[in-house]
Amino acid sequence: MHFITPEEAVSLVKSNDRVFIHGGSATPTRLVEALTNRNAALSNIEIAHLHTEGEAPYADPAFASSFHVNAFFIGKNVRKHVNEINVQYIPMFLSDIPLFIRKKKFPINVAIIHVSPPDAHGFCSLGISVDITKAACEVAENIIALVNPNMPRSHGDGFIHHSKITAAVYAEDPIHETFLGEMSKEEMAIGKNVAELVEDGATLQMGIGGIPNAVLHFLNNHKNLGVHTEMFSDGILPLVKSGVINGKLKSKHPNKIVSSFAMGSRALYDFIHDNPEVAMLDVAYVNDTAVIRKHKKVTAINSAIEIDLTGQVCADSIGTEIFSGVGGQMDFIRGAALSEGGKPIIALAATTAKGVSKIVPVLKTGAGVVTTRAHVQYVATEYGVVDLYGKNIAQRAKALISIASPEQRSLLEVEAYRLYGKCW
Repeated sequence: MHFITPEEAVSLVKSNDRVFIHGGSATPTRLVEALTNRNAALSNIEIAHLHTEGEAPYADPAFASSFHVNAFFIGKNVRKHVNEINVQYIPMFLSDIPLFIRKKKFPINVAIIHVSPPDAHGFCSLGISVDITKAACEVAENIIALVNPNMPRSHGDGFIHHSKITAAVYAEDPIHETFLGEMSKEEMAIGKNVAELVEDGATLQMGIGGIPNAVLHFLNNHKNLGVHTEMFSDGILPLVKSGVINGKLKSKHPNKIVSSFAMGSRALYDFIHDNPEVAMLDVAYVNDTAVIRKHKKVTAINSAIEIDLTGQVCADSIGTEIFSGVGGQMDFIRGAALSEGGKPIIALAATTAKGVSKIVPVLKTGAGVVTTRAHVQYVATEYGVVDLYGKNIAQRAKALISIASPEQRSLLEVEAYRLYGKCW
């Protein structure tokens, strides 16, 4: 495999190109920096990606004549610029994005990716982030790869033969790591409440963060759990080691942890490396509701920014301000609901860090409804769990008020009576 410098590699990018960047912890930072450094020679470059790690210098409005961002998910590195002159968000279910790309509705001129070195047969691995990147590689006119021995070689869908790579750069850079702080008492209480919903033999979907970690913390006495999730982090490792997570009862891919991307510590990446127990697959498959529902007892745990008294869940914006993205929440909420014995769960703290209630009479103006009130079922806070499935509006309001912060309940009751007094 012939290697060139980052500067030589990104010279493939021409003005007016659409450039896809590998995301999550696989973000190829060295190549991102080299591309941004070419800003004076480029104009009207569209940058497309899911959430990326590290800096996103191309998103700075100072480079607006050179780069504009069209992202399927908004991470913290571009959040401050979203809806400015050069950063926009594309709302789309995570499961739909690969199909959107493969249909050539989103042509890609250059894909910039991060891979493991080729094996004896010439195949590199997309490692910890297969997600939509596999589809991007299939349609891209040119592929620029950062080849890094620190990238795990994962089993599954993420293989790309070196002959498909237009330009390769070798580097032994550390892979982006994500570390969580101490779990708060609220997160621990939520975790305990949600863990009580998890049955032996369940198949889990959960992301990264304090609440998913807290749920996993309380699953030590469970048996025969499986994992089918769009992403996972270090929290599952102790449960895999103890045998709590073994996947033996999974209907599909028994004995395997199925995911699309992973974010965590080096220990997590070492666990994934060349491990046939882990299958990193295309997110169009992982998040397909028809696939999810074939597992029994799918327990999907997702979070929210706020939820109104009718059960509408906002998870991608604070009012009109885009905060993250639709992601895979609806894919798994619906898939779990259709699963035999499945439990779709929205878990959130009752209040923000500033004491503002996350259970609200109505969503903020412009707030995005990610999970509709027709889809929502279980909702958990540190004050308990309610099941909204089959409940009318008044019943939902009463149930949600019962798990709101005690200091907020009287005000919520007044607002509920004002809004729904005739049925209250």
